[in-house]
Amino acid sequence: MGERVTVIDIARAAGVSKSTVSLVLQGSPLVNEGTRARVNAAIRELGYVYNRGAANLRQSNAKSKIIGVVVNDLTNSFFAELAVGIDMTVQSAGFVQFLANSAENPDRQREVVNSMREHGISGLIISPARGTAAADLKPLAAAGIPVVAVVRNVPGARVSSLLSDNAAGAKAAVEHLVSLGHRRIAFLGGFPDTTVFAERLGGYREALRAAGLDCGDDLVMASAPSRVGGMVAIERCLALANRPTAALCFNDAVAFGVCDGLRKVRLDPGADFAVVGFDDVIEAKTAVPALTTVSIDPQGMGRRAAQLLLKQINAGKVEPEAVISPAHLVVRRSCGSSGALGEGHIGGLPMEGAATVAL
Repeated sequence: MGERVTVIDIARAAGVSKSTVSLVLQGSPLVNEGTRARVNAAIRELGYVYNRGAANLRQSNAKSKIIGVVVNDLTNSFFAELAVGIDMTVQSAGFVQFLANSAENPDRQREVVNSMREHGISGLIISPARGTAAADLKPLAAAGIPVVAVVRNVPGARVSSLLSDNAAGAKAAVEHLVSLGHRRIAFLGGFPDTTVFAERLGGYREALRAAGLDCGDDLVMASAPSRVGGMVAIERCLALANRPTAALCFNDAVAFGVCDGLRKVRLDPGADFAVVGFDDVIEAKTAVPALTTVSIDPQGMGRRAAQLLLKQINAGKVEPEAVISPAHLVVRRSCGSSGALGEGHIGGLPMEGAATVAL
């Protein structure tokens, strides 16, 4: 609906001339602040979006070759790899990527999405910030702009989604830890108000219940999904009177922080405490010890998201699709071995390479 609102509509609502509205849209200093505020209020109320690309190409039939990409945490290497996968695919199709980081701020996200719309993006791939509502994405679909939500789902948004099989991945990880003899397994890191957290926690608890093990809230320690968050979570974990011997971490960043926290108190990850991550970022293979993790192939996920978006752009219509990306457990050294456990200590490290456990 925002696309159907015109500059004339804004001018009428604000009680100014069309040229004044144009000056406000262009950021001209010639408009006084009172008038500017009135025009901006009318713009917000009517849901108008200034299409800068259309303004620049008004006399041309040129079509935008820009793909908007918004991620919620670019400091996490998972999203850097996701962006690389997207970029490789859209470049080969003749598009360029317009990348922005929302830093988990819905207001910032709205600003960058509006800016992208001003530049006439052909489509949007977004890993939604915490607190994103369906109302934040519906205007894009209403304007005929294809959208693919990755990693996190936004219920009711009526946009395409590409998610990983979080529950199955977490379940496989816990089942593996149980097979190694662990009976006290923690779940560390992540924001509880996200769908990804709920799905991974659900898989974790399902596996523990199936094994007849404790899955109480004392073993679940939420924190920022970052390396620092992992250090905070493992410190709390080790302070428990009946401390766990293993942990499934919300993501690899948390797992790296958990390993740092263990070393800080002279415990060896994999030998004294089993650690499993989630994502399988590039650093997981080269970490010391190499990180056992649930792989969802971030670059591959980026390629699939881009392919899903390009399919809709080429079709010239928005038809939402929901795709679940598979996950599989990659066993490396950080989870220890299948040797006998004694007094919370895991036996020697296993193999030189890595084993893959398919779901």
